[in-house]
Amino acid sequence: MKKFLTYEEIQDKCEQLNETYQIEEEKFYQVVEKWADRQTTTEQKLLSSFSELLQVVSDEISGIEEAVEMESTCRLGCAFCCYFPIIINGMEAKLMKKAIENFPEQRRREIENHLETYYQQYASQLEEIVGLDFESDEGFKKKYKQKNLPCAMLDTKTNQCMAYEIRPLPCRTYVNYTDPKVCEQQVMPKETLSFEFLYSEYMGALNEFVQYLYEEEDTAFINYPDDVYVHDYLVNWFRD
Repeated sequence: MKKFLTYEEIQDKCEQLNETYQIEEEKFYQVVEKWADRQTTTEQKLLSSFSELLQVVSDEISGIEEAVEMESTCRLGCAFCCYFPIIINGMEAKLMKKAIENFPEQRRREIENHLETYYQQYASQLEEIVGLDFESDEGFKKKYKQKNLPCAMLDTKTNQCMAYEIRPLPCRTYVNYTDPKVCEQQVMPKETLSFEFLYSEYMGALNEFVQYLYEEEDTAFINYPDDVYVHDYLVNWFRD
């Protein structure tokens, strides 16, 4: 029988991070520097830098895991975390939407059909969560999770994300390292970890790149800087 890490062991490993691991910030800026010099459209520069920065975040998490010898117990088909509120800014929402527009036609249509059904099926729950103030209500996450509203991108038949490679930071930085049952048995399991501190490097590099494009007077489909400062639930961004 597999022995899972205890909550105390996970905490001990987290305390080791400052001594054993340092975020490679330059990797984030190397991505945008590369795409700033490419001879291609601004839209392609934005989409490519966006997807590569997301991958850098995932790579950083893998590096942290290796440094403190932790292995995620998250598995395909386990989607309890896909019922948490996902909050992103307008720029991230537009990048996700544009990336989906560029998916192969069949996949794009599947997502479009899924979203149409989703917003019909969960109309009443969606109206309820709109009133949850994520800026001032410290308990909004638990209240949202208790509504049992799946993410707009979750295929509840397969429990798989329909836009996995472009899933935003809250999704890819929330990880379980102990018995997976804690996610099933608790609304807000204390044993899980969030590597949300990586957001500053990710958004810092992305913001600096779009600021550069703004100075070049071409930010394509991004309304800069306004899109950076407007935040909302992912389910609200994809309503249209």
